[in-house]
Amino acid sequence: MTLLIDIKAFLTSARVHGFSSAARELRTTPSVISKRVGRLEEEIGIKLFRRTTRALTLTPEGESLQPRLQELVAQLDDVLFNHDRSGIRGALRIRSTTTMGTAFVGAAVNRFQAVHPGITIELLLIDRPVNPLEEDFDISFGALPQSFGGVIEKPMCPYPRVLVAAPGYLDKHGRPQKPADIVNHDCLVFVPVGHTWTFSSPSGAISVDIHPHYTVNDSRILVDAAINGLGLAIVPDFLAREPLEDGQLVKVMPDYPVIPIWFKAMVPRHKALRPEVVALIEHIQKESETAPWV
Repeated sequence: MTLLIDIKAFLTSARVHGFSSAARELRTTPSVISKRVGRLEEEIGIKLFRRTTRALTLTPEGESLQPRLQELVAQLDDVLFNHDRSGIRGALRIRSTTTMGTAFVGAAVNRFQAVHPGITIELLLIDRPVNPLEEDFDISFGALPQSFGGVIEKPMCPYPRVLVAAPGYLDKHGRPQKPADIVNHDCLVFVPVGHTWTFSSPSGAISVDIHPHYTVNDSRILVDAAINGLGLAIVPDFLAREPLEDGQLVKVMPDYPVIPIWFKAMVPRHKALRPEVVALIEHIQKESETAPWV
């Protein structure tokens, strides 16, 4: 098992960007982690890290090996520690974005566990990008167009978004007519989306690098900021429906809709056929037909 221990030392160091942080997570000392990584490098004849007094960075060979070793270690752990599972008993570790979790995923998971009380569930709401393979999640629910090696994506349903602003803001600053006009406006940004907004047009996708005036990691706060006239915002369509209906917000540039994204499940490949994973995904797929954003 020495080789497996050394591989885990490498993977942890790569994920947390340092031997000291890896040592804290693995409950040992930095010198032990360094020794394990060095032993692995000697065993396979490849330098995995560039070491300086200020930073620990992966070599190109280390970057190539990291996702492959991560998947192999996860498969081995699954064989060694989950071989007694039968039926759809067991445990599920699930991640969802906050907005999706509070609006839909949480209640859907609750109904799933009511039907399957033999399954132990841990549901965490996290808005930053999450690689479920690296962070040991069985399923990660989200909508951003992110992909990871060794992870299967299962699209569920469209997740519409819309560009909006308060009428008072547009009266004061003018209404943008095309994506290029946005660079002259105050923009309200949802942190996980980043600083590039992409719109559809007859000639193809148009991306605009915007300058954030206000940045937040919660969609409901983003909607409220737009209602208060702080600027333009791309928000989930279902959160904007009521303020659009009562005139607190208006749609901006309807001829250039925000590029579509999909609500999806991301599952580490080696976990995709587990009965409890399959059962939950089938349950969420069915319930997504009545998700609030559909």
